[in-house]
Amino acid sequence: MSTTPARDSATTPRPEDGPVRDLYDLVTGDENARVCTDISESACREQPANFFIHLVSLFATKAGDLLASPKLVLPWLLASLGAPVWMAGMLVPIRESLALLPQLVVAGWIRQAPVRKWFWVAGSLVQGMMILAMIGTALMFSPAVAGLSILALLAVFSLGRGVCSASYKDVQGKTIAKTRRGTVSGYAASGAGGLAVALGVVLYVLPGARNFAPIIGLLAIAGGLWLIAAGVFACLREFAGATEGAGNALKTALSSLSLIREKPAFGRFIAVRGLLIATALAAPYYAQLARTAGDASIGHLAVLLGLSGLASLVSAPFWGRFSDYSARQVMILTGLAAAVLNAAVALVVISGLGSWAGVWPFAGAYFVLAGIHAGVRLGRKTYLTDLGSADDRAQLTAVANTTIGIILLAGGGVIAAIGLLGAAAAVAALVVPAAAAAWLARGLPELEARG
Repeated sequence: MSTTPARDSATTPRPEDGPVRDLYDLVTGDENARVCTDISESACREQPANFFIHLVSLFATKAGDLLASPKLVLPWLLASLGAPVWMAGMLVPIRESLALLPQLVVAGWIRQAPVRKWFWVAGSLVQGMMILAMIGTALMFSPAVAGLSILALLAVFSLGRGVCSASYKDVQGKTIAKTRRGTVSGYAASGAGGLAVALGVVLYVLPGARNFAPIIGLLAIAGGLWLIAAGVFACLREFAGATEGAGNALKTALSSLSLIREKPAFGRFIAVRGLLIATALAAPYYAQLARTAGDASIGHLAVLLGLSGLASLVSAPFWGRFSDYSARQVMILTGLAAAVLNAAVALVVISGLGSWAGVWPFAGAYFVLAGIHAGVRLGRKTYLTDLGSADDRAQLTAVANTTIGIILLAGGGVIAAIGLLGAAAAVAALVVPAAAAAWLARGLPELEARG
């Protein structure tokens, strides 16, 4: 067993000055002292360099997520290839649930390793290779075979993503101090959004002789970004951590479920996060409304891609800073905002007010929803990281993600059934969980330090 002592709050003397330290000071505002909370002395000294390793790696993977989105890009690819319509409906459930459900067991294996960055590196490599393999599949096979193969590759991709998710919060909690975690995620999401905006503009002006050719280009860039992220993250300076709980993965997984009872705030957090999946479930229906109001052209895909990237670009730094101040308040605000937006979109459709304006009202709503979802992601990640300690952060992450995977399958099935009545009905139904998340989040304790 290897452990590294952690501190609740401390400051350490500045190390020798240098360009990395100077840039870190500029980005974070640390001018006279290094602020360290809940990380070791050694990790604190390495924090400036590690901050930028996290930043580059997260930027690459977040950009990949936007460029190979199962809510936008992959459905457009399947439609362009002529794959059966039902396959597009399977993309989001496969992507989300398979990334979450195995994590409770995976966490037991992760706990056996004092240094855990290699799990994230391996998971990122898997994701990159699966996205690149989709390109060959799309170019080589018939529509039905290509569609099935893309679903299978997405399943493997999601498992790699699950390994990354189960390991990342633990690694970040060991190498980046409180009050800096939301900031690094916010800047990364903003940069990824900027790249998506730029590529959306390029995609919009490209002559589309073959509709799926530009999408192939997006997938190639996305796959390359995940491979780059793996190489950068391998350079992270991570020190050995606690390995309590290592052993039989299934036994460890079952025993980890007791954390829901032992930490009341954790149980409430799971409920809040489960209800906040309303923002993820709503996105495909917003896109469907946009496609119906306009058409399925590559130009409208470019518009939605650019707007989703712009939402991350303009909102993520705000949400990141806000999460470092109060991740609880971020979850309250985003739940309320999602409820109001869903209600407004449903009313626009039901009243017929949006039918004359084409794609743009729904594209605008998609932009706002993407910004809200960026806040949900940053708020919940920061809260869970701060809720855990060096001893239980990996288990908390795995339990939370596994239970959310179950909620996602059940909730997604209910919303999909309601969606048979129309996209507007599904959007209207999603008002309820978003509002309930905001109400429940009010009872969560504040975790972030003040002053």
